Amino acid sequence: GFPTPEVCRAVAAATNTVCTGEILQTRSRQNFAASRREYFRVIEMKTAELFTLSCDLAAFLSGAPARQRGALREFGAAFGTAYQVYDDCVDLFGSEMLAGKSLGTDLAKGKLTWPVLLAWERADAADRVLLEKLIENWEPGNLSGVNELLVRYETLEPSLAVIGRYLESARRALRPLPESAGRAGLAGLADFLAQQTDALAVSM
Repeated sequence: GFPTPEVCRAVAAATNTVCTGEILQTRSRQNFAASRREYFRVIEMKTAELFTLSCDLAAFLSGAPARQRGALREFGAAFGTAYQVYDDCVDLFGSEMLAGKSLGTDLAKGKLTWPVLLAWERADAADRVLLEKLIENWEPGNLSGVNELLVRYETLEPSLAVIGRYLESARRALRPLPESAGRAGLAGLADFLAQQTDALAVSM
């Protein structure tokens, strides 16, 4: 029968992790120094955790051995992180059609994402103050000012490079798995996100 207790425990543990990540992110909103320290930790606890759970339960329910289950968990964590960084980049560098929403939505919610945090880290004192003011006193027209700073401090290329590194980790995680349609499908998913990332670079 359906292994309800183990599945429920896994879902409950993941839910606890995601909620903790949400609390951590909320505490760091509009706090550049804190967000810079916690950015990837929050992603790991939120988006990546959900991808990890999906891969783990799929492996468990299909009866995969522990080594393969671990590999799939690693894939989920790496791919989930890559996806979230990509999504954060689309919100700033993409088009509204690509994002499926108005650009700058993350900033409107006080969410500081990797390109913005990278610009803040690289900026001189005056531009740090400007960036902080643009976000603390947010209105849609501020997006152009933020984008000017993102371009000035060359944040697109290193942000997309982060996505590439996590996608490479995701592909490495698949190597212990036997050749199968499932493995090919996951590799294809990583390739598709890489293509979308490349398209984002070309669009700028």
